[in-house]
Amino acid sequence: MSCIASCFQWSARVSGRWLLILSSLLLCGFAGQAENTLPLATHLWVVKLPAPNTGSVPALAPDGTVYTGLFDGSMMAVSPAGKTRWRFKTGLEIESSPAIGDDGTIYFGSRDRHFYALTPEGKLKWQFATGGWVDSSPAIAGDGTVYFGSWDKAFYALNPDGTVKWKFPTGDIVDSSPAVAADGTIYFGSHDKYFYALNSDGSLRWKFKSGGEIVSSPAIGADGVIYFTSLDGSLYALNPDGTARWRLHTGNWTRTSPVLDTEGQVIIGVTNGIDTVSADGGKIQRRWADFMVGGSAAVVPGRIYVALSWFSLFAIAPDGHTLWRANLDGHNVTASPTIGPDGCVYVCAERMLFAIQPPDETLPPANSPWPMFRANPRHTGRVGK
Repeated sequence: MSCIASCFQWSARVSGRWLLILSSLLLCGFAGQAENTLPLATHLWVVKLPAPNTGSVPALAPDGTVYTGLFDGSMMAVSPAGKTRWRFKTGLEIESSPAIGDDGTIYFGSRDRHFYALTPEGKLKWQFATGGWVDSSPAIAGDGTVYFGSWDKAFYALNPDGTVKWKFPTGDIVDSSPAVAADGTIYFGSHDKYFYALNSDGSLRWKFKSGGEIVSSPAIGADGVIYFTSLDGSLYALNPDGTARWRLHTGNWTRTSPVLDTEGQVIIGVTNGIDTVSADGGKIQRRWADFMVGGSAAVVPGRIYVALSWFSLFAIAPDGHTLWRANLDGHNVTASPTIGPDGCVYVCAERMLFAIQPPDETLPPANSPWPMFRANPRHTGRVGK
């Protein structure tokens, strides 16, 4: 049996330009000669963090400052040159990924049961107490309203000054990160197995019952269709009115979130593989990997960036071959990659924060509504800037 046949499994026939596969280089080449022949990306800089990153995805401010949360409760600010600017300490672990407001305010939650707003200089602007951990990454509406969920089974809307705009109760934990549509509708999931759509005044527009807890973050397409996964092992596509467009069983049980390419295809990590799903949900291609996919993928023109836990960051071409890899010095990938406007890629791996320059083209995020986790480098979690 060939190396490819023994290492990969096909799940279905595929059509479309994005044939996102992890080629034989991603398995057979990991330990052999093929990996050594791949071009290596350059480390622009590497910062050793004071504590491990446990899932807080780096956010990038317009001035190039990188923000990420750590296990010891710290929010870190790193300069474009890779120097620590400041460190703000909360009471417990930060799993929430920061979001950056139009005025540079950094918003994030902590497991100390508080939600925080910091100035670009790292000073506390305000903090808001909830009744549970805040793992949900915030979304920021066009008017500055900040949305997030909590383990206290509630979903919050705060004004930019930290006062409560409204609070919406759900049936269970909310650690799914919300997405804001162009019309202001807010979407998120809950451990109560429901996917919610709220109006900007906090009233329920509709809710949709899935077959399992919802921990991933939704993505919104150019046509307003909402994509999310559930721990029932399915990828869902809902119309803006809450009706089901399609459901595809992937078998996935991880919390990786979907992203979209320029053709509207959905790209999702599924435990030990990557799926590319057409916009109609009818066709899928999967290739398996020996290790779990480390977070959500990210899309640039002509390629996909994907990280495998305990390995490296890879760039995959539309025809499926591996273009290059970024060595992460043997550290386990702990958060999804973030792509800057200049094409620099930021990724956390345990106690390390890497700024990576591709060895060929430095490409900006793809021109799609949701090319990476939280939609854009600032992590606003909304369609548009």
